[in-house]
Amino acid sequence: MHFSADVSIPVPSEFGTFSRLRTMQFVGTERPWLNLYGNRIRPVAPFGSVSSTPFTDPSLIHRCLPDELLLEVFSRMNPYTLGRAACVCRKWRYAIRNPNLWRNACLKIWQASGVETNYRIVHSLYDGSWRKMWVWRPRIRNDGLYVSRNTYIRTGVAEWKVTNPVHVVCYYRYLRFYPSGKFLYKISSQKVKDVVKCMNRASKADCVFKGDYILTEDQVETALLYPGLRYTLLRMRLRLRGTTLGANNRLDVLKLVTTGVNESEVRNHGDDMLGIVEGWEEDETHDPDVPAISHGRGLTPFVFVSFEEAETSVLNLPVDKMDYFVPG
Repeated sequence: MHFSADVSIPVPSEFGTFSRLRTMQFVGTERPWLNLYGNRIRPVAPFGSVSSTPFTDPSLIHRCLPDELLLEVFSRMNPYTLGRAACVCRKWRYAIRNPNLWRNACLKIWQASGVETNYRIVHSLYDGSWRKMWVWRPRIRNDGLYVSRNTYIRTGVAEWKVTNPVHVVCYYRYLRFYPSGKFLYKISSQKVKDVVKCMNRASKADCVFKGDYILTEDQVETALLYPGLRYTLLRMRLRLRGTTLGANNRLDVLKLVTTGVNESEVRNHGDDMLGIVEGWEEDETHDPDVPAISHGRGLTPFVFVSFEEAETSVLNLPVDKMDYFVPG
């Protein structure tokens, strides 16, 4: 194989005995991947522009990938992946502003509200912009788990009179929400990377329970039934917020109540847990053997962990290192 030299540097005479070093050559290699984007890419007019001036994009990747196919690829991405793709180039950023992409995302995430309600909200509150509605309107994320880490001190058994051992007990509450108005709940001492594998369906073997939730502005009302000899209903009131605009990655626990419910109510309402407690007072119970208890412990805010970060989340750290992590 022969390479043509772009630059030649003469070697001093004292190295003349080494004939192969008499001339040092640097091979000028081509970088064909730069041709995919072209040398200079003019900005593409944003979606909806009235400009009719034809423009031929010199980059190879855009000539091989027409706009119709590009939008088809984007339509199969979730909104958070679209946000990353918008950082690739200006053409992609303008293409991702297509309102059809954000309309489909909004109608899916707020499907429990109904299509007509969502159309009315986007025109009355967000100037008809589905993308603005996605960013500003509070929404429950369903691409991961909300995790609440709680600890308490338990007194140990004193084996010697000179010591009084104590144990730091750590446990987690897990929530996974679905756009249909259902959610999964699990309380366990297992770490996020181990629990995420079983949080895809309700299972008594894995102690994963299914319930109902409703989102009203930034307030989330949940209800789920613990099956057993005595039916116990777990009710939570949560406040949704975000560390940045549109993040929706925190859930503050405002109220956590366990109460009793009779068997006839469970049979009449079926899987509609919110229908059972509709109109109830916070301290109301329908089973005298199971009093209503408002819990004051284990109310640490829920932190959102996406499925992609489940293996590397800081919530997987051991107790001695996690004490330095305080969710905001």
